[in-house]
Amino acid sequence: MKALKARSALTALALVVAPGVAVVGTATDAFAVTKISHSTATGMFRASGITWSSSGNCSDRNNSTCTSFEQLNLATAQGAQTLKSASGCALNITGGTETGHASGTYSHWNGYKLDYGKNTCVTSYIKNNFSYIGLRGDGAPQYKSGSGNIYADEGSHWDVLYYNCGGC
Repeated sequence: MKALKARSALTALALVVAPGVAVVGTATDAFAVTKISHSTATGMFRASGITWSSSGNCSDRNNSTCTSFEQLNLATAQGAQTLKSASGCALNITGGTETGHASGTYSHWNGYKLDYGKNTCVTSYIKNNFSYIGLRGDGAPQYKSGSGNIYADEGSHWDVLYYNCGGC
């Protein structure tokens, strides 16, 4: 009975995290994640001074030229906020949960990744504060933050895999 009360309390707590948030799974699931809407994500990013853009000037999740945040993990959005506040750099998101990225469990589509436009400030922050961990299978140099998130330099942008919010 005590475990059930704790689980109910955790689930209730998860529901008040942010408006427009949906909880997937239960508090006892090992990989339970909280999904957020495009609107919730853009509100969070706007509040932190994070910008976003798309080559198609759109946010349709099913169009690869758009930048969508529909079904983004809450921890991923918080990770972007953590990077912005910790680095003090301008941060522009160029890729979210839209179709067209590589598939897999920890993918853009599943809400675990964001792409950031490169600038000197962001690149210097990543290279000076995170540990180089070698090349990814496609040859992209990778850096790992203290919290375990992975930053891959894909040449024109940073591809970031968020396992967590980065210390939010």
